[in-house]
Amino acid sequence: MIAEVDDIPEGEPYQWMIGDDEVALYRVDGEIYATDNWCTHADARLSNGCLKGHEVECPLHSGRFDIRTGKALCEPLTEDVKTYPVRVLDGCVYAKKI
Repeated sequence: MIAEVDDIPEGEPYQWMIGDDEVALYRVDGEIYATDNWCTHADARLSNGCLKGHEVECPLHSGRFDIRTGKALCEPLTEDVKTYPVRVLDGCVYAKKI
């Protein structure tokens, strides 16, 4: 378990750890998603960014990622962000590195 569902605010990125890796957790319409916490462009924390629907915006240069797939959606991003498979069981969030 990495977190409880109630720990993750709806519509706001949330910083957490999976082992030694810093991840960003997101809760959108009750669904939980997880990505690396670091923007692939300039090493800004995505958990400090703005979440709009299923897109997180990097706080440094306004690049956006789709939190469901990790896909980089606009410039200046050229590299996708890593995502983690997430499972929720009895209010507990589980995610693992691949």
